[in-house]
This record gives sequence, C-alpha cells and structure tokens, in this order.
Amino acid sequence: MIFLVVLSSHGQYAGDYEYTREFVWGITKATNSGLIGGVMFKHTRMLKEDLFHGGQLEIVNIKHPQEQKFYTGAGNTFIWGKENYLYSIRFSYSREYILFRKAPQQGVQINLITQLGPTIGLESPYYIEVAEGNGRTTKVPYDAEKHNSGAAIVGNGNFLQGLFESSVVPGLNARLAFAFEFGSFRSNVVGIETGFQSDFFIREINMIPTANNQSIFPNAYFTLFYGSRK
Repeated sequence: MIFLVVLSSHGQYAGDYEYTREFVWGITKATNSGLIGGVMFKHTRMLKEDLFHGGQLEIVNIKHPQEQKFYTGAGNTFIWGKENYLYSIRFSYSREYILFRKAPQQGVQINLITQLGPTIGLESPYYIEVAEGNGRTTKVPYDAEKHNSGAAIVGNGNFLQGLFESSVVPGLNARLAFAFEFGSFRSNVVGIETGFQSDFFIREINMIPTANNQSIFPNAYFTLFYGSRK
C-alpha cells in the first residue's frame, strides 16, 4: 500500500488550548499498497476526558503481493497477469484514548486508536494497451487467456479506466494503532499514525488469476496527518 494518511483526534487540551472536536486528513502508506496507498478523512468529538470518538472515511488501492512490473518494447510498463485492481472504501467508527499528554507548546502526545466498520471493495478491471497494427493501439481489460504472450502489449491503460465496470464486494475493516502528535500548534494538529489494519471481504478478490488470491488483507501502515481542532 503506499502512505496511509490518517486523521487523528486527540485530547481535551493541547498545552493550554482546550478543544472538543477535531477534523484531520492524511495520506497513507501500507505494506500492501503502492508509493501512496490512499487518503483518509476523520472527524472526532470528545466523549469524555481523555476519550474521543467519531467517524472515518478512507479510500485506498490494495496491491497483490505477487505483482511485478514488466517493461514492453515501447519502454512502458504493465503488471503481468493482473486482471483486477482492488479499491477499498472504508467507513469506520473510531475511539481514541489519550495515553500521554504533551507539555504546553512542546513534547509529543500519544493516543491509542481502535476502529471498526464496513468496507466496500471495488474489484475493477485492469486495462492494458495493446498494438493493433499499422501503428494503432487500443486499451482493453487484461485477459490471461488472450494475453498469455506480452508481444502485443505496449503498456498500461488509464489507472481508473475500469472503475465504472467494477464488481462490488462487501466486507469489514478493523484497526489498532498509535498516533503521535508533534509540534507547538494550538488550533492545528500534525503528526503520524502507525499500526495494523485488515480488510475482510465476503469472497476472494480475483486480482491475479494464476496466483493465490485471498479475501483477507492484513497490513502494517503509517499515515502523515494534518488537521484542525476547535
């Protein structure tokens, strides 16, 4: 996964600044993502002292562990054998427990984060660009039976080209993480979140037909986040 940015909500006070709600956004990187795994948005409110709760939305692209890029004669790349992308849209209920507060205008605040919620998986066709002859090319979904030789493949299709042809696969997601808030900000929050997260789908996701596919996608991740508090 690539950078997984988390939105974090923290304590009742930031130094001498009192707040009861927070909105954060971030970019995430995970062990089963690319360079940038996706984006996350979260809004939390104070439930009681040292405890916040709220909702989170996260959209990420999950990669198969056996994906490998190959170069074509045209100098472009494509992923051999890949038939589908997996986009995971996660809705989560979050609880954040303040373990350590930072001193006024300095130090690090540490939160424990737990999350659980439904996931919408989009199994989206992976498009490639193939040569038709006479210098012409066309973009088609990869088919392992038709494209077992890479001779006619000249590159990838567009990243989101098959999005509206996706199969919807429901599931659940769960997360356990720590957030580390830095700096001397008052009405803003910045930091990193790191931990473990898993998606559980009702069936296997067919990303690479010739490889072992799965329905459970565990990963370790970290997120760079930034946001505001009131």
